[in-house]
Amino acid sequence: MKLAPKLALPFALSLSFAWMQLATVAHAEDHHGEDHRGEEHRGDEHRGEEHRGEEHRGDEHHEMRAEQHHDNHAEHHEMHEGGRPVPPPRAAPPRFQPHPPGARPHGPMVRPHAVRVMRPSVAHYGAHPWRRWEHPQFARPIYYWDWNAIHTVSCTAEDSYGDQYPVTEETFAGFGLAHMTAVEDDALDRCYQESGGDPSCFLATCSHY
Repeated sequence: MKLAPKLALPFALSLSFAWMQLATVAHAEDHHGEDHRGEEHRGDEHRGEEHRGEEHRGDEHHEMRAEQHHDNHAEHHEMHEGGRPVPPPRAAPPRFQPHPPGARPHGPMVRPHAVRVMRPSVAHYGAHPWRRWEHPQFARPIYYWDWNAIHTVSCTAEDSYGDQYPVTEETFAGFGLAHMTAVEDDALDRCYQESGGDPSCFLATCSHY
């Protein structure tokens, strides 16, 4: 089919114009798709950075909690030994000076009844088999002992009636003055518990062999 010469030119121009419009629309759609994909890509990168930031902050928080737990655990270990507070260090004894001869300041100890000595109780150091008694503070004994030659120590507490409660515990390598406080307290705890809660229990003496 042939078009008349007068119609051929307008028809060709219309086809060219339609083709240019189609090309422009396709180019715009391609450009819009690239922009959309670029925005998605940038959004994914942003979310990835936020996620990595949260993970990093989470790791730092976990490390801080771990360090705090370690510090609390170390402090708790220093403040407690065998479930009770660790006493402050005891000073080394001064140079021994014998008492002057003559009567003692408090006079002779005379009791209207015989002193009863309870059965010795052997306990492992640090076990603390008796209930903890918050006894009044008192001046601790001063020991002039050769700690390296000691195998066993024994402390005796006495109640107001005169009954005595000895406690014997084995020593170990490195046992010294700082560990005597626990043995003394064990004797006081036994006295308080087995005497029926006598608040006048006091530390009578300690010895070793």
